[in-house]
Amino acid sequence: MFRRLSCCFALLLAAGGLAGATAQAAESEAVRSPRATVTLVADHDTVAPGQRLDFGLRQRLAPHWHTYWKNPGDAGSPPQIELQLPEGASAGPIRWPGPERMPVGPAQSFGYSDAIVLPFTVTVPAAARPGTRFTVEAEADWVVCEKECIPEQGRFRLELPVATTPVPAGGEVADSFRAAEARMPQAPAWPARLQAEGGALLLEVDGAASGGTIKDAFWFPAAWGLIDHAAVQAVSADARTGRLQLALVRGQAFSPQAALDGVLALRRTSGTTSWYALTPAHAAAAAASDAPAAAAGFAAWQAALYAFAGGLLLNLMPCVFPVLAIKAGALARLAGHGARAVRRSALAYTAGVLAALLALAGTLLALRAGGAALGWGFQFQSPPFVVLTLWLLFATGLNLSGVFEVGAGLAGRGQSLAGRPGHAGSFFTGLLAVVVATPCTAPFMAAALGAALAAPVPVALAIFVALGLGLALPYLLLALVPALAQRLPRPGAWMQRLREVLAFPMYAAAAWLLWVLAQLAGADALPVALGGALLIAFAGWLSGRAQSAGDGRGARLAHGGALAAVLAAVLLLPLLPAATPAGAPAAAGTTESAAEPYSATRLAGLRAAGRPVFVNLTAAWCITCLVNERTTLSSDTVRAAFAAGGVAYLKGDWTRRDPAIGAYLASFGRDGLPFYAFYPAGGGEPRLLPPVLSPALVVEAIGKPAAAPALVAR
Repeated sequence: MFRRLSCCFALLLAAGGLAGATAQAAESEAVRSPRATVTLVADHDTVAPGQRLDFGLRQRLAPHWHTYWKNPGDAGSPPQIELQLPEGASAGPIRWPGPERMPVGPAQSFGYSDAIVLPFTVTVPAAARPGTRFTVEAEADWVVCEKECIPEQGRFRLELPVATTPVPAGGEVADSFRAAEARMPQAPAWPARLQAEGGALLLEVDGAASGGTIKDAFWFPAAWGLIDHAAVQAVSADARTGRLQLALVRGQAFSPQAALDGVLALRRTSGTTSWYALTPAHAAAAAASDAPAAAAGFAAWQAALYAFAGGLLLNLMPCVFPVLAIKAGALARLAGHGARAVRRSALAYTAGVLAALLALAGTLLALRAGGAALGWGFQFQSPPFVVLTLWLLFATGLNLSGVFEVGAGLAGRGQSLAGRPGHAGSFFTGLLAVVVATPCTAPFMAAALGAALAAPVPVALAIFVALGLGLALPYLLLALVPALAQRLPRPGAWMQRLREVLAFPMYAAAAWLLWVLAQLAGADALPVALGGALLIAFAGWLSGRAQSAGDGRGARLAHGGALAAVLAAVLLLPLLPAATPAGAPAAAGTTESAAEPYSATRLAGLRAAGRPVFVNLTAAWCITCLVNERTTLSSDTVRAAFAAGGVAYLKGDWTRRDPAIGAYLASFGRDGLPFYAFYPAGGGEPRLLPPVLSPALVVEAIGKPAAAPALVAR
């Protein structure tokens, strides 16, 4: 009797085991790790010929670990699945459930925690015969992250019986598919628009805020880099109109032509979250692209005329004050010379200006063609360039002070400077004028440079030539109007005294660049710059001793020592620290107490609130910016006007390379500093101010209605 009961009990256990096996027929063997358990699942236990059913990669994650959505955000990688299907079968793409935000330090990723199924549709061949098995094999890889990220992979095989009537799966597998389906983005009939303005984006969705139950919202773009993933998305929901607004920050891959597919996640006051598939229209993409488009359509002769006027006015900008000293000395040396000598010297100076500007234009256009967001003065964001310019100005000062002379050997053995006095120096002066001028933007220049960098290469180069001719015009007039040379004062002992005095603007400019370097790369860069300057001074002293010693062996040794000192200074450049990140604090001019740091998010938030906003983009290497801040923006008149009008003051620092500020400038067709824009209260187009400010000009701009931005003479 006991043995019969035992057999019956064994049969019952076997039946239970078979039932359990049948219940789990829709799930493959698991690939396990301490972080995740992953299987291949199907939403049916048995399938029928020609049936469409869902398979999926089921991921069950350990606490605190997560995996990724199709756009992983700042870090990570989405799961990849490669299928092997029976002949005649087909499969669709993964249908991605709505993701979650996964902040890790300053980064923001998009993905899933706990458990998720990533489903995809499979079609069974119509020729499949009942009684056979439908087999799907898959190779998959995925990444799981917590404080570290670990790539994993697995092979899966799932066999399902083919029957006349399909049988849906049950148990945990069915529950996992239902959970994934609940997270699938819905397709509402909500009109959605994405407005772009500089680095700021504003997503508007009509109808999403109806009912007033929204507690939070977040936009997940389907493509990487359209927005700054980690930036806070300021939410504004109007239950009366139903309009939802999210202030976003443009990402490095954003463009007005980019597809805007994405998912809007809405968290309700009840605690539930729903996901909605939206494709916003570029309702105001023109705000980000109108200026460059206008630049592209800007008449070439107009752009060249503006560039010429800007180059002419650039001679009056603070950035060029140091080189004016060299020009003054050169003019003094020409006194008493014939018209031919004056003409050659002026043309040599003009050639130096044009050569430097064309080299700079070629560099800018090449980098821009490669996708870099660089602008006028970009080289002063490079610590090595700042140091080399500092040493160059310091060496020029030593030369003016009489420590050494520019000797014939520097011009080569084939031709000596003695045979052409002043011409090589004039060419060098033209080069230096461009070097020290690039931190500044003069009136008219902003529109012209924006047009140049958006125009075809021949037109762009012609615009830069016009800029150079404007910069060189005062000196060039001596060649075109020889009678002017006769008005120059006669040579005398005063010339040497003037030359020595004019060395001090060179030293002042070098000291200024030392300060710029400290803002750009920190105090650790100063020993390199100062050590190199000491070597340059030693080289200059050795050169002076060699020149006074004549052509003997001692002179040759001194020249060799000078060359070795210069090479030693150059070898110090690799020791320079890199420029600190754009997000790190850097002093650019005075720190006005009322100024807030510029960010596209803050600008969008203030505009959404209806506040008037004044934007000041500055840099430590922009002398005009610093002058404007000390003489105008820090004045009591402007402060009082800001306070009376409730104007929010945003100040952006471009001392270090910052793609967001570069993109914002480019949205207005600008590539240089200073840059000032006033946004009126209640919305509307910004009013752009000229590079040189006065209190009256700023007060007038605040009180004057804004006009649509255009490339006009400013």
